Amino acid sequence: GSHLTRCSGVLWLGGRKFLDIWDVNMLRNPDEVNKRQHTTHLYANDHLIVRRGQEFQLKVTFDRPYKPSDDQFAVEFVIGGSPQFSKGTYIPVSVASDRQSPWAGRVLDSADNVVTVGITPAPDCIVGKWRTYVAVVTPYGIRRTRQDESRDVYILFNPWAAADSVFLDDSNEREECVLNEVGVIYHGAFDDVSERPWNFGQFDYGVLDACLFIMDKAAMPITNRGDPIKVARKASAMLNSRDDDGVLVGSWSGDYTYGVAPTSWTGSTEILLNYSSSKMPVCYAQCWVYAAVFNTFLRCLGIPGRVVTNFFSSHDNDGNLKTDIILDENGRIDKQRTKDSIWNYHCWNECYMSRPDLPQGFGGWQAVDATPQETSDGMYRCGPASVQAIKHGQICFPFDAPFVFAEVNSDVVFYSRNPRDGTLEPVKVNSSHVGRMVVTKAPGQDTRRDITDQYKFPEGSPEERTVLEKAEEYGCQREKAILTEADVELDMPLIEVRVGDDFELKLEFNNKSGQARTGDVYVSGNVVYYTGVNSSEFLFKTPKVTLDPMKGGQVGEEGWCVWVGGFL
Repeated sequence: GSHLTRCSGVLWLGGRKFLDIWDVNMLRNPDEVNKRQHTTHLYANDHLIVRRGQEFQLKVTFDRPYKPSDDQFAVEFVIGGSPQFSKGTYIPVSVASDRQSPWAGRVLDSADNVVTVGITPAPDCIVGKWRTYVAVVTPYGIRRTRQDESRDVYILFNPWAAADSVFLDDSNEREECVLNEVGVIYHGAFDDVSERPWNFGQFDYGVLDACLFIMDKAAMPITNRGDPIKVARKASAMLNSRDDDGVLVGSWSGDYTYGVAPTSWTGSTEILLNYSSSKMPVCYAQCWVYAAVFNTFLRCLGIPGRVVTNFFSSHDNDGNLKTDIILDENGRIDKQRTKDSIWNYHCWNECYMSRPDLPQGFGGWQAVDATPQETSDGMYRCGPASVQAIKHGQICFPFDAPFVFAEVNSDVVFYSRNPRDGTLEPVKVNSSHVGRMVVTKAPGQDTRRDITDQYKFPEGSPEERTVLEKAEEYGCQREKAILTEADVELDMPLIEVRVGDDFELKLEFNNKSGQARTGDVYVSGNVVYYTGVNSSEFLFKTPKVTLDPMKGGQVGEEGWCVWVGGFL
């Protein structure tokens, strides 16, 4: 009769023997076909790691030869706690040509009892750690292998696959921005650039699991983890600890008693492993640390990423796309009312992806920033913002393009505050100070590459004026007041001071008018963090200077010698 019996692990139906699965080989060793073809052989991980949109192989050993005409089996992939076919978290892959599967499957070879199966994950599938099962179809139901952690497979983004949204069709850039484990981060001043080597370590043991844990800790929906836009935006929030107990605690105080000073970190691995093991934010970070660890996250998951440094980077606090510096009646910066600042330099990241949510032409490099400066949609995050959109003043597009535009393009406007009624009068506008230079590491070389032209057109060019006009349509507030041109020029020669040394400051004035001029001079010296925030004032002088017509003069020739070693 037609009945199902099991004898020694073998299925029989009316005298007919059905397939029994003896072994599943994921071909997960670095020297086997999968990791070599998927460029994942560098990962210090024993599991199979592949990239989506590209075929990988596995071998199934049955108890007898596979007969396509009589036997049916499928390879099943599952991710998350409640897998569902409709949500793309349960993927059954049939090897039969007449059965449709969300992912492509085929028999590559069948020899004796061993069947070699080719599986091609969809190029937009969920990125993460999938569980693997093999199921055999019988008239009385499905026989399925038990869960075995050794058969889990990590599926990553694939910048080598044209159908993947992170496809990067430049082998040099791809080599640098996906596979390079070490890099250089630039800091200092635009005319005196310093280098900080960094070990990104995206292939180190435990780092891949730590990066996936970050998305778990954020409670990011599994179904969103195949979209690089959503992944990069979520990571932008999670790399800092503000409002979500993310990876790194920022500190610019100078007191790092309860953690590691930002300048002491040299790589990302320790930070990520500490976070994933302790489940607690790691102390401490500043902008280059945030950017470096974010870069590890991107490269580890297969999203091309690079660290960029913007010199004289504006922090627009109030969203008017200007840098407003308010002076009190003594010529000092009014700390209470000045909320904007200019960083000597600021580091953020760029990641490469298409942007189907934007008009054509705004894909490619996207600016993302994990340093907590301003909130975006209620959380401290920034981006991804299309670099092309920023360059062309199209700051209406998501995400946070106005903020990034201001970082590289805002005017610096100095205002004098009337002490009687509090009104502000613009006294000086500098339209070329911010965004003086944007750099990143050159592919395959330990040298820097100037990419300022990717963010903006040359200062004073017709294209730049067109961009600023376009930006004004979307809320950029430029100072239109006609300022009286001063006929007295001030020059403060650049001096270099070592920590602990005295220095002499001289101010040179030049009266270009045909009349004598007397001026009240306010000289304020402040220790300023690289973020543009004042720490302490070490000098305040209010000399008077009298200048003959068409002549110059100096203040300070008698010597203002100030010891600043205690402040720097």
